Amino acid sequence: MKLTKNDAIKATLSGYWEEAIKLNKTLLVENPTDVETLNRMGLAYTILGKSKLARDTYQKVIDMDPLNSIALKNLKKIKNNNSKNTADGIAIQVNNIFLEETGKTKVVELINLSQAEVLLTLQTGQLVELSVKRLKVFILQGKKYIGVLPDDIGKRLIKFINGGNKYEAFVKSSGSQEVTIFIRELKKVSKFKDQPSFVHISEPKLNFKKSGKNKIKNEKTHEESDPSEE
Repeated sequence: MKLTKNDAIKATLSGYWEEAIKLNKTLLVENPTDVETLNRMGLAYTILGKSKLARDTYQKVIDMDPLNSIALKNLKKIKNNNSKNTADGIAIQVNNIFLEETGKTKVVELINLSQAEVLLTLQTGQLVELSVKRLKVFILQGKKYIGVLPDDIGKRLIKFINGGNKYEAFVKSSGSQEVTIFIRELKKVSKFKDQPSFVHISEPKLNFKKSGKNKIKNEKTHEESDPSEE
């Protein structure tokens, strides 16, 4: 079966960084001047902490296409972060970082985003922080504000976080006007053992009483509503 670009793209989106590099290298044998393939390789090298290889790869793109915005942006970020990759959460991430598990993971598009210059510093696979403030879940990278979870998802997650559950989040995709993150449940306390952290629109919604007890309340919700409708 012949290798296609879709195979390399799928490996990248799934977080199989080593596999993505191998697939993209194979594609380059057939087409050494494919800048899209080179940019994917540059991203994989960056996530794996191979800054020199990433820099050299992006430089090849610029040599062929001096105005390539992706290569220019990422090359600049590599130079700026060369001495602090680990602190910025760009160090080696494990494979399968975006492996989805029903009820335990969620891909979320943020709302109330920060300025474009902040968003453009983000990279796929970068670790971000979930910070609960004023009944909202803020997303931070270091001390930089990135955005907020939509209220329906945020309010549900706050109840689990305050109850003892633990979560981690990574940048899945980003641009000057959009950021999507991947949230994963790390720890679930016993009182929530039968309750998923994330539900679909057709699933029941948790109703937490002031007494601390919870029950399932069957009602129509907008648990998974479009952030643009907020």
